[in-house]
Amino acid sequence: MMSNQLMHRSKWWSKKDVKLTAVLTVIISVIVGFVGTWFHTYFMPAPASETMSEVIKLIQVFTWAASPVVGLVGAMAVVTLLTKGHYGDNPPPDADHAVRNSPRIGALWIVVSSILCLFAVITGLVVLQEDSKAILEDQTIEVNVTGQQWVWNFDYENGARSNVLYLPIDKPAIFNITSVDVKHSFWIVQMGIKMDANPGYTTQVAVTPNKIGIFDIRCAELCGLLHAYMQNKVHVVSQGEYDQWLKDQAAFEGAGA
Repeated sequence: MMSNQLMHRSKWWSKKDVKLTAVLTVIISVIVGFVGTWFHTYFMPAPASETMSEVIKLIQVFTWAASPVVGLVGAMAVVTLLTKGHYGDNPPPDADHAVRNSPRIGALWIVVSSILCLFAVITGLVVLQEDSKAILEDQTIEVNVTGQQWVWNFDYENGARSNVLYLPIDKPAIFNITSVDVKHSFWIVQMGIKMDANPGYTTQVAVTPNKIGIFDIRCAELCGLLHAYMQNKVHVVSQGEYDQWLKDQAAFEGAGA
């Protein structure tokens, strides 16, 4: 009995289509891993925060984690298309090793898929937890972000207000985000943060800029006719420049009032 089972397993692995599927799975997985990682990150802007750097790393890790699944499915599809078709009412003679008839392979597929899903969820939560640490820090600045069709307004702790965002470098910033009309989504592209702006509610997100420069703000939620024009800039400057701008802006707002 044992020898018959071993012979059956050996015969199962010796099938030409099984060998071809295994080889193609490895080849396609490697191609998808390298090309997918390069493609997803090549067109992304240079990061202006540690958060964005972690997002890019997360994309690379997820791409490699998903590549074996893509490789296996792709390999089975290629082998199926290249294999000579069988016609008739009866199954082909070599159909005894079909994966659909193997409870072990079905169980293995479920276990591996579950492990990959848990890996993705846990890794993503760890990265999100790291990004949110700034909310608990004492040395932070808070900016109230208000979205409306089709502009962003920013209110600072000293009463200053602007439709252009200013932030000091290397200092955590907390954004309290809301909307006065429809749903928007506050997205600082190069810093890798994006949070919905919901009417009547306030959501929070935090980031620490680590590069001086001018970066892009977009609305990432379709919010009406001029949604594509709901964009702005964030100026990341030194602490001294930020303090001076904040002082001048508050004076300007006070004079205007």
